[in-house]
Amino acid sequence: MDTWDVLALDIAAQQPEVLRSDDETRVIAIVLGAGECLQDHQVHERAWLMVAAGEIEIDGDGTTVSGGPGFLAHFDPNERHEVRATSDARLVLLLSPWPGEGHPRQRSS
Repeated sequence: MDTWDVLALDIAAQQPEVLRSDDETRVIAIVLGAGECLQDHQVHERAWLMVAAGEIEIDGDGTTVSGGPGFLAHFDPNERHEVRATSDARLVLLLSPWPGEGHPRQRSS
């Protein structure tokens, strides 16, 4: 078993830390200072983003949603979105399958 206290990790803002990466999933802890954002982007995998601390806004598909601790969002592969911290925030990003179809690290069969 692996465990992490996401609130206690020493992570610098805008320097994500990979907590675990294996053949199926990658889990990343991210710290964003108030006003910082993960600019409009997309990933090859399904993505789940959970707020551990702070407040965020997500823009995607012409919709803006807000969330705080406990907020969980799911994105389909290649779905474009932007995440902004409205206060200092700690996030957990889970990508699966890892790597997703079309990702440069995807293994050839």
